[in-house]
Amino acid sequence: MQPADIARSYDEIAHQWLEPHLETNGMRQHEHALRFRKQQGGGRALDVGCGCHGRFIRLLSQHGYAVEGLDISARMIELARQRHPGVTFHHVDVCQWEPEGAYDFITAWDSIWHLPLVQSAEVITRLCGALAPGGILIFTLGGLDEPGEKQDSSMGPPMHYSTPGIPQTLQVLASAGCILRHLEYDQHPEMHVFVIAQKS
Repeated sequence: MQPADIARSYDEIAHQWLEPHLETNGMRQHEHALRFRKQQGGGRALDVGCGCHGRFIRLLSQHGYAVEGLDISARMIELARQRHPGVTFHHVDVCQWEPEGAYDFITAWDSIWHLPLVQSAEVITRLCGALAPGGILIFTLGGLDEPGEKQDSSMGPPMHYSTPGIPQTLQVLASAGCILRHLEYDQHPEMHVFVIAQKS
């Protein structure tokens, strides 16, 4: 599946991401990531694959960040703009996105793992490159030792998932000038991993 196919799948189920039970999903992990910039605080932030819920946008705003959202799903962006009219949203494929200026905090929670495997490393490198010195990147990936990808319909419409694997991900981060600050299997025994990296 290509990113445009993922966009169509998420367009179909965008409303599901408004459900109240998502309010706490990923929040503990983001609070932890924010501690690595606690002394600096604030700045520019970007939510990659922001969806329509807005919980990370609210959290980052509460910590003094000017937040932007980015998503490939037109329906997600439409709903997000309705819920957060004062926020700038970018309807764009992250594989084609070119950042304007640097960000102090970037989150890509449960989003970039939908990319074709051949584009994963490039996008992680681009996100690292969009960080200001000392900036934080938090993202999720499949916690495998080797690269892998799969497709399923567990959410209804077909979805594609890929992971460069933990060893390659760490190499990509280091090559992009970022230092690993935290890696955790936060839903073990599920292979859901979140990573916090900081631009050196």
